[in-house]
Amino acid sequence: MASNNNHIGQAEPSSGTVAPLMSLLHVSKTVLLQAVDLLDNYLTSDDQLTVSSKFLPGSTIGKHLRHGRDHFVLLMDSISSPPPHVLSYDKRSRNTPMEHNRSAARTALMEAIQQLDTHVPQAQMDTPMTLHAVTPDLQEFQTTFGRELWFAGLHCVHHWSMVRFIAGELNIQLTDDFGFAPSTLIYQDRHAPLGKTKM
Repeated sequence: MASNNNHIGQAEPSSGTVAPLMSLLHVSKTVLLQAVDLLDNYLTSDDQLTVSSKFLPGSTIGKHLRHGRDHFVLLMDSISSPPPHVLSYDKRSRNTPMEHNRSAARTALMEAIQQLDTHVPQAQMDTPMTLHAVTPDLQEFQTTFGRELWFAGLHCVHHWSMVRFIAGELNIQLTDDFGFAPSTLIYQDRHAPLGKTKM
């Protein structure tokens, strides 16, 4: 099924050199818009969000969409708060409406994109952040906003690859670039929004 994301606000970086943070914003929005496109043009019922994978126990499309989005929202919540910026990806909601309702999922994804549009242009790549992680012991790492925005995008792609797998179990064929990292698309010389290097 052919699809076109342009009507839902896909960001296109300007030609020439793109500021690093704006490049990361473009990647983040493009990845989230892939999920919006999935909801608009590929899933035909809410039930498809909750079908458990036969080969990835406990995994559903809805859970992966929520989890990928959550990392962006947690990061935006942290960077938009007064410093020091403390971040934990482990403090997230589960069993939310977006996991089982296409309309709720679309709304949640578009709200995340709006948060990105609001906060990323005001931020700095090297803004210090403290990351708390359960590994299962609590660990604390020093990081930066730019590094975490990069991570959130790549983390999302990782979960979209699992969405792609579950969609395949449901006989839903997605676009060739859905769930593939930009580095893979560039290496394979794919014609995709994230498949052309801006270097």
